[in-house]
Amino acid sequence: MGRFAQGKFNLKNPAKYIGGRTPTYRSSWEFAFMRFCDEHPSVSQWASEAIKIPYRNPLTGKHTIYVPDFFIVYADKRGQQKVELIEVKPANQAIKEKTGRSRANQASYILNQAKWKQQEHIVNKKVCCLG
Repeated sequence: MGRFAQGKFNLKNPAKYIGGRTPTYRSSWEFAFMRFCDEHPSVSQWASEAIKIPYRNPLTGKHTIYVPDFFIVYADKRGQQKVELIEVKPANQAIKEKTGRSRANQASYILNQAKWKQQEHIVNKKVCCLG
């Protein structure tokens, strides 16, 4: 079994990081995204695993918590501020057509869709309430 990248991320721009704990990456993709958030001038704030979203697991029926990988605040090409929640996943767990015959990938896809549906509901609800 191969090892995957994991560890504590060393911040170059700590003023941009608004998370409560030192960011921890669990894959080389998460590490690359942390570096992007930390160094890119359009990203003004970011946090790792800082938001908790309750949802119901469709495979077990149990209520549990989903923690998106990242929260970011950035300026788009027109300079308008945007806020997004980001989840870093391989395509075979995020795109139905890429799951293949693997039951593990299919289960991950179903679970991820439930998480993201609840995330969208919560985000839209909060945006509604702000305006």
